[in-house]
Amino acid sequence: MRVSVIGGGAITDEQAARAEAVGRELAARDHTVVCGGRGGTMEAVCRGAKTEGGTTIGILPGERPEAANDYVDHPVATGIGHARNALVPLNGDAVVALAGGVGTLSEIGFAGIYDRPVVGLETHDVSTLDIDLETVETPAEAVNAVERALEHRS
Repeated sequence: MRVSVIGGGAITDEQAARAEAVGRELAARDHTVVCGGRGGTMEAVCRGAKTEGGTTIGILPGERPEAANDYVDHPVATGIGHARNALVPLNGDAVVALAGGVGTLSEIGFAGIYDRPVVGLETHDVSTLDIDLETVETPAEAVNAVERALEHRS
């Protein structure tokens, strides 16, 4: 499956390690990573996926595919800026949400609009919203949860 991983563009070393672990876990299970294609969480999750031989897709805000981080296999230039936040969750079968700011929160919202299951790992508390968001503690639990969520939809 394709799993969109969302999170901040400016992150701590601990958050980068967590994102990289999510990428490794997804690739080890033969899932494709979809992300925003730039730095921070996006670069870390792609780096992790590539260490396990995984495939990565970057949905970029600008017009230049070469603006993608070095670990993106398939850059998609959109030229639509932050509006690309709608396209990141749309292009995954499920979403793993990591720590981030309002951009990440907007992507969580779009995941809800598109009826994508969302698994949160150290992310926003959206318990008062009508979004199917399961909270977990580890990268392996995050991937287990998206796999379970999609099995129940089949």
